[in-house]
Amino acid sequence: MLMRTDPFHELDRLVERVWGTAAHPAGTPLDAWREGDTFFVELDLPGVDTESIDLDVERNVLTVKAERKPAYGENTETVVTERPVGTFSRQLFLGETLDVDKIEASYEAGVLKLRIPVAEQAKPRKITISGGSNRKELDS
Repeated sequence: MLMRTDPFHELDRLVERVWGTAAHPAGTPLDAWREGDTFFVELDLPGVDTESIDLDVERNVLTVKAERKPAYGENTETVVTERPVGTFSRQLFLGETLDVDKIEASYEAGVLKLRIPVAEQAKPRKITISGGSNRKELDS
């Protein structure tokens, strides 16, 4: 399963309040859910070129890095700049029950979609019980 705790969440909120910047830009919200034996994660990355997206997994931490470039040039006088630009990253802490070797990723219409299967060893399984009524008792 996905770990729901983010130890830096409160620090990110404090930094955002003090400096008026977001550690996780407003343009990168995500949804995560489980259907059967698969977890799904979707991140909104509008305006991001596929080649700038980098996915890494190390010790059950999935890091998503991407870069959104401005649509305007360097010698342009901007009037309003509300859309975040630059390089940013998000980290997802994956539980031990997920198979990080089989993560699938696709990017369509500005949404990065991840499929993360539950590891085989974490799936429920039946255990057979040996013995029972076929046992003979020995006389002493």
